[in-house]
Amino acid sequence: MSFFSKVKAVSDHVGRYMALYAVLVTLTAFFARGTFTSWINNQEFLRGYFSVTNLLMVIMCGMGMTLRFQDFRQVFLKPRDMLVGEILQFLVMPLAGFLLCLAFRLPPELALGVILTGSCPGGTASNVMTYMAKGDVALSVGMTAVSTVLAPFLTPLMVMLYAGLYSDSIGGADIVIDGTGMFVGILKIVLIPVFLGMLLNHFLRSVTAKLAKVLPLISCIGICCIIGFVIDSAGDRLLANGLLIILVVILHNLIGYLAGFGASHLLGLSPERRNAVSIEVGMQNSGLATALAGMCFPGMLLAQVPGAIFSAWHNISGAVLAGILARRASEGKGDRNENSGHLKN
Repeated sequence: MSFFSKVKAVSDHVGRYMALYAVLVTLTAFFARGTFTSWINNQEFLRGYFSVTNLLMVIMCGMGMTLRFQDFRQVFLKPRDMLVGEILQFLVMPLAGFLLCLAFRLPPELALGVILTGSCPGGTASNVMTYMAKGDVALSVGMTAVSTVLAPFLTPLMVMLYAGLYSDSIGGADIVIDGTGMFVGILKIVLIPVFLGMLLNHFLRSVTAKLAKVLPLISCIGICCIIGFVIDSAGDRLLANGLLIILVVILHNLIGYLAGFGASHLLGLSPERRNAVSIEVGMQNSGLATALAGMCFPGMLLAQVPGAIFSAWHNISGAVLAGILARRASEGKGDRNENSGHLKN
């Protein structure tokens, strides 16, 4: 077996069990606080390059390598289905995050992190889960691409709106949001790396095709490093709110799944497209939320925590949901084949 084949085998394994590794890193960082950041600081070759922002830029460039400019054709081929997904993405999730923060009276730093996570676009994990769920992968990829392009404009707008409303509702000090800085941050962290990845995929298809086989390994390492660093750095402040924020993150994620599935069902979308919309709405680019929180709110360490926990949780919930939806799709296909056989007889 060649070296590349061995790396690909490891990448396939890591991609299959990414949820497990994310959970293990989360638990390790939480219960053995200090070990992760100490290890990073002791690696001289990492000190100058390691940051949540740099890691996410690498992951986003890898995401771009999985996209093609033709993926944006979904906007024109099925504009209604695409529009439904994008409205739910940027309407339901920020609002749900805001309402959950109010219901549980979260501290402002944590509330800002939840609202920021809900205001972010979808990520590549949703495309993988849609494939596992036997959903419409083309629609999922198209929604991810479009929401990524819309994010520099809509994410700062949603965060400013709901963070301001939350501050007014709890009677606390105003949460200052640098909308321009967030816009520039999303361009730097997401759009430019994704566009670079798409260019590489367009002009160097043979190279990116090989790289795509090891992208799950790169993404898993990057996401796990982000989770470990954030959870470790939050330290004792996370201990006081850990169970509460986990509960809020789980509820937020489930609301997204249910809203996506329910709305697309009411509008008569096909089962494959319902699966895609449900998963796409429920799974946010939580790595982006973590990076933006660190970049735009450097004095609010807890604001990075919801995104880090979401990164671990949505891989678990997404895999479970994908399994359920895949079984339903197989049963539905079997019923249709059986009915077709009866008609022929």
